[in-house]
Amino acid sequence: MDTPLQGRRISLRPLQYSDADALVQAASDGELWNLTVTVVPSSTTVDAYLKKALDGRDAGTVMPFVIVLNETGEVIGSTRFWKIDRHNRKLEIGSSWISARWQKTFVNTEAKYLMLRYAFETLDCVRVQFTTDENNQTSRQAILRLGAQQEGTVRHERIMPDGRKRNSVRFSIIDDEWPQVRQRLEQRLA
Repeated sequence: MDTPLQGRRISLRPLQYSDADALVQAASDGELWNLTVTVVPSSTTVDAYLKKALDGRDAGTVMPFVIVLNETGEVIGSTRFWKIDRHNRKLEIGSSWISARWQKTFVNTEAKYLMLRYAFETLDCVRVQFTTDENNQTSRQAILRLGAQQEGTVRHERIMPDGRKRNSVRFSIIDDEWPQVRQRLEQRLA
């Protein structure tokens, strides 16, 4: 996918190696690389962050994006489709982070709306899942506000950069639920 997902106030543009400085600048708003519940690039980790995302894109299992404010062109975060399984028509939305000053605004809702609409209406997915750290209450609440259903906890699902064995909470939206979820998100964005 080479074209952005275009929203009213933000766009999700395909991630590029040239986004390194803009990502670090966006993450510096809140020093997000210090978070222990997710992985956000810093000046020392941005190259590995980009390589992993873009290698996944080349393999066909990841579609990474930068989140861009339409009005200014400023990069304010990143998100991606990953664990893409075209045969079973499912994927996960994750690795999402937003600059501190744009958290708890329209940005997350609009980004997830654009991604869900693309997943269900263009990629014809039957399932979109979300996974977050069990300790990340803010993310868990945001996912529930989207209209996702909590499915359970996956124990020791991944090893975090600090070596902690992370338990993750899994959520999903299925194709039968998408029309109602879409309507609710459109009302919130209006």
